[in-house]
Amino acid sequence: MEGIQLSVEKTGVGDNISVIKVGGYIDTTTSSELEHALDTLLKEDSYNIIIDLGNVDYVSSAGWGIFISEIKGIREKGGDLKLVRMIPEVYEVFELLEFHYILKAFDTLEEAVKDFERNMSTQQTSGQSRKERELSGAVAQESDASASPEKSQSQSIEGAIKEIIAENPDISTSQLARTLNTPQYGNIKLGWFGLRKTLKTLQLKSPKDRKQFATNYKK
Repeated sequence: MEGIQLSVEKTGVGDNISVIKVGGYIDTTTSSELEHALDTLLKEDSYNIIIDLGNVDYVSSAGWGIFISEIKGIREKGGDLKLVRMIPEVYEVFELLEFHYILKAFDTLEEAVKDFERNMSTQQTSGQSRKERELSGAVAQESDASASPEKSQSQSIEGAIKEIIAENPDISTSQLARTLNTPQYGNIKLGWFGLRKTLKTLQLKSPKDRKQFATNYKK
């Protein structure tokens, strides 16, 4: 197998998020290099960490073990570790091992950064005085209208997925993604991970579930 390529960069407001970009294979031979990079960040008190696996073709149990073993200590320090850009083959193993219940994963680096920033904003709000929290709540209520387009977009995506599956319950996930990205459905672009997450929410991940849904949909 190939070796591993590593690079570390900073992002987010005030460069308070560290991104470890990884390439190659993460196995028993190369995982120590990733572990060293992660340990270096922790010693620098950098606890907001994103692991970019976009160029990783394989992760062994040793690689997964690094993430799982460090996550408790990172969260105790008020930080978190998120994974991004896993290819389908790597994500399937990640999900099979049920690590998605422990670690957050995202299609893009931008989504992970936004998730960090949301959490930071929440933590800051929780530390405000009662009066400040009340004012923040008033502002949040006023902004509900601006948030509604995002909610409606989510609903339209779910509706499109249901419609497609109702017509063709045997459709594969990749075919479903391509069908969504057509003029008929508004050229909806949904990443593989995002699509799998939506299917899980709709309880339409398995072929059996899709066939049952299509049967009930046509009644």
